[in-house]
Amino acid sequence: MALLPLESNPDVMNKFLHLLGVPEKWNIVDVYGLDGDALAWVPRPVLAVILLFPCSNQFYEHADKQCEAVKEKGQVVSPDVFYMKQYVSNACGTIALIHSVANNAERIGLSDGPFKTILDTAKDLTPEKRGELLLQSNSNSEALKLITAHQELAMEGQTEVNPNEKVNHHFIALIEKGGHLYELDGRKEFPINHGPTTEDTFLEDSAKVCKEFMERDSEDLNFTVLALTASD
Repeated sequence: MALLPLESNPDVMNKFLHLLGVPEKWNIVDVYGLDGDALAWVPRPVLAVILLFPCSNQFYEHADKQCEAVKEKGQVVSPDVFYMKQYVSNACGTIALIHSVANNAERIGLSDGPFKTILDTAKDLTPEKRGELLLQSNSNSEALKLITAHQELAMEGQTEVNPNEKVNHHFIALIEKGGHLYELDGRKEFPINHGPTTEDTFLEDSAKVCKEFMERDSEDLNFTVLALTASD
């Protein structure tokens, strides 16, 4: 099963979120820079940061080393972290949005709708079973609504899309839970704990993680950083 890739376009992403039950108070915005001055322009509070980055050899090599290091040394992962695996091609944008919303559901105050129903269903499932929910759109009406919204809004983007064309970029979400900053990538084996953070320093700490991705691929400029924030 392959979806049309979702564009890193705040307008498209906000339509997707609001259509599925996220109150209009909460919006995805562009983060135009990762230094202090640029971050100061991002509305607060910031609930999640979404990074779109190139899938390069450097990324895969680092991901493999990172996975082995975590298996060897272990890491703290809060049981409150909502994490789901990605089994549907080109669904990484939607999964990054699900990770962003699901880990902040209480603060967001989700309205009744597909997001809320799926999160209620997925609450006690394993990351693998959560990932399988999106594969069940033929038999699960809420999953079908989510997939349908993804497809319709992917077609609203500014670039021509083809579900069979190889996509060379990938979305991940960064969230704060229990005083730690977590990287949630549905293609990795588990969440990655990037160390302590607070609600107040979360954006700045996330910016450091984004910079690390960019430094590993310093010749590629195709990175986009977005944030889920409260609008005025």
